[in-house]
Amino acid sequence: MARLAIVHKEKCFPKRCQNICANVCPMNRAGKECILISDKAAIDESICSGCGICPKKCPFGAIDIINLPSKLKATPVHRYAENAFELFRLPIPKKGQLVGLLGANGIGKTTALELLSGKIKPNLNRLTKTPTNEEIIHFFKGSELQSYFTKLFANQLHVSYKPQYIDQVAKVFKGTVKAMLSKFGNLKEVKAVSKSLGIDAVLSRKVSQLSGGELQKATIAAALLKKADLYFFDEPASYLDVKERVNMAKVLREKSVNSDVLAVEHDLIILDYLTDNVHILFGQKAAYGVVSHPLSSREGINTYLGGYLRDENIRFRTEPIKFGTGGKKEEVDLVKYIKWPKIEAALGDFSLKVEASNLARKQVVGIVGANGIGKTTFVKILAGMVKPSKGKLDSKVKVSYKPQHIVAEKGHTVRSILASVGKLSQQFMLDVAEPLQLDSLMEKDLKTLSGGELQRVAIAVCLARKADLYLLDEPSTYLDVEQRLMASQAIQKMAIDREVAVLVVDHDLMFVNHVSDKIMMFLGVPAKKGLAKSICGVEEGMNGFLKELSITCRKDPETGRPRVNKEGSVKDKAQKKKGKYYL
Repeated sequence: MARLAIVHKEKCFPKRCQNICANVCPMNRAGKECILISDKAAIDESICSGCGICPKKCPFGAIDIINLPSKLKATPVHRYAENAFELFRLPIPKKGQLVGLLGANGIGKTTALELLSGKIKPNLNRLTKTPTNEEIIHFFKGSELQSYFTKLFANQLHVSYKPQYIDQVAKVFKGTVKAMLSKFGNLKEVKAVSKSLGIDAVLSRKVSQLSGGELQKATIAAALLKKADLYFFDEPASYLDVKERVNMAKVLREKSVNSDVLAVEHDLIILDYLTDNVHILFGQKAAYGVVSHPLSSREGINTYLGGYLRDENIRFRTEPIKFGTGGKKEEVDLVKYIKWPKIEAALGDFSLKVEASNLARKQVVGIVGANGIGKTTFVKILAGMVKPSKGKLDSKVKVSYKPQHIVAEKGHTVRSILASVGKLSQQFMLDVAEPLQLDSLMEKDLKTLSGGELQRVAIAVCLARKADLYLLDEPSTYLDVEQRLMASQAIQKMAIDREVAVLVVDHDLMFVNHVSDKIMMFLGVPAKKGLAKSICGVEEGMNGFLKELSITCRKDPETGRPRVNKEGSVKDKAQKKKGKYYL
């Protein structure tokens, strides 16, 4: 059986554990050199018996011994180093079709894009001698990737790449949006793509002054303007509101008519709406990833949620992912808890009005609305960070707030920042830290965390504080599908166990649908005026919100998950006629 020995170098500290893995290894004790220790542990996979003792004995969780699926008979396309992550197979770009990549964080999606873009050269698991271009082309003989790499190595393919973490773009480009986009296209092209993405009003603004959503759209525009044969978009929906996400999907689909386009996305509703085909990536995080054969978007997403690849007879998840609907708690169990009167606030040219409403104990309320319409302003009013001109929350209410934009504090580990805001009880570790998968991050410095890791820590920090009201602004950003599910479950459980109230602002409709008992809808004109309606039922709130956007959703008959109807389709017209924008 093929076996992988993974050593997570960042968690391996031989001097602190007295080389316990090497000392307990049965092969070492039999006189063979299976585990060698220098600066870090190194494991010879050809000698390893797969006994599983060293992972259990390692005090830092630095070792994984993995038996690969017996049906996986293939040479890895790439491996980063000895005892490091490896990737099997690659997705296949298709002209005239938009191809999606769906999988957990740390499973190889970005690696796949970097291999196809030429940022990384496939090493075919040869760690000492890099294969030649001819050998790589021969490796893909008989597949569509043979022709692809032939053209790539001959510089006959040009690639445009929209990165996952867009904050780096603001650090590189110091001028205006117009100046940045003009590097990739002429004035006519810049104006056209800016109008299609809705950023024509911010062309004269400096890139460093853009909001998250504006920066995302500007980065997408820059990628679209490049003259390329293949376009990669890594999580293009982050920071965009629902309407912007649907519009972005339309723009990318137009580009895919004459170009190859690949997109990584965790918002399943948008991935479904955006793509024609989907490759599922499965395996074990930070250990190995496998790219599935292409599936239609609907079939691919349903297969991913179910966890079983029928055509390959491989089960990659023991339990299916189920995204249910909100409104789960019985109204009779809910006790009125926190209330606010009519609130008004003005920030420059923007004005916000909030209708009076109240929260109940054990209740999670999802906040939906367009960007720039006052959602963050409202939660900051509740957090005491913005002073309203009229009305206010009871000053005795204790509030814990997770902001939209997270800044890592220098010199803090995950454990120390959590301990600084609350007691790390066994219950907290079980209910919050474990679902958010923080165990492996506890000793890491906050500055070394990825965007998804930092997001999970920020959610945990918010939930670790003792409070009456918890406010979470866009907690799903950079989280994969499983992490969004686990985060929603942790939020729900905390609300019930502590008998507190939670407000969650987010743009992933499936996440909001799953986590919410009630909905608070924001209407108005972005950057000018906002109106926060009083809290209402999930169906009423989502229906009103989607009606405002002129978008309809139906339920998938197999999984019950929401799916956005194509604009002008038979179902779209029928639902609009009935006034049923959300089924």
